[in-house]
Amino acid sequence: MHVVVMGCGRVGSAIARRLEEVGHSVAVIDQDPEAFRRLGPDFAGRQVTGLGFDRQTLLDAGVDSAGAFAAVSSGDNSNIISARVARETFGVQHVVARIYDSKRAEVYERMGIPSVATVPWTVNRLLRELLSVKVSELWREPTGKVLLMRITVTEGWVGRKLAELELASGARAAWLVRFGEAQLPTAGTVLQDGDQLVVAVTDDITTRVHEVVENAPQGGGH
Repeated sequence: MHVVVMGCGRVGSAIARRLEEVGHSVAVIDQDPEAFRRLGPDFAGRQVTGLGFDRQTLLDAGVDSAGAFAAVSSGDNSNIISARVARETFGVQHVVARIYDSKRAEVYERMGIPSVATVPWTVNRLLRELLSVKVSELWREPTGKVLLMRITVTEGWVGRKLAELELASGARAAWLVRFGEAQLPTAGTVLQDGDQLVVAVTDDITTRVHEVVENAPQGGGH
């Protein structure tokens, strides 16, 4: 997958290097060409000098073929604008933006921008959001403590009861999408191949949710 990282500070450069290490192609955008030194001599990805929300700069970075976009510069405004352009103009599927000012983040939440982080992002969390296709964040309430996540039911959970998944992960299912139609599940709902769950979780159990979904129980359902 091609990933565009906007901002080559400590977090941005770490993300870019880590993505390249695990086999993704990476382009990094920064206004300051000196910032690219943080990538080190072994970095083979693209280094694009310019503004992260400038259309041509984004195109030079390959945003039109990107599967993910991370806006992690030191400026909240630049991050949110570039994240919106990546998602709304270029249709990038996985978009995350780092927002430092929690009050400002709350405003963006009201604007309906679900990709905004209202708590500080670690490199690992950013990578997980960018690369995870089984679990992704949909919405975060303004304090940043409770969020909605979308889960694609993995093979090991097919045939098992929703209650088992809730118990193992600590998440609470809000609704289920099956064959393109949303429905309210019950504890006795049996999960099927292709199901997508929207679950409510607290910030401190998101790692557990990822692990439970990705490391599903063996042996099929009951």
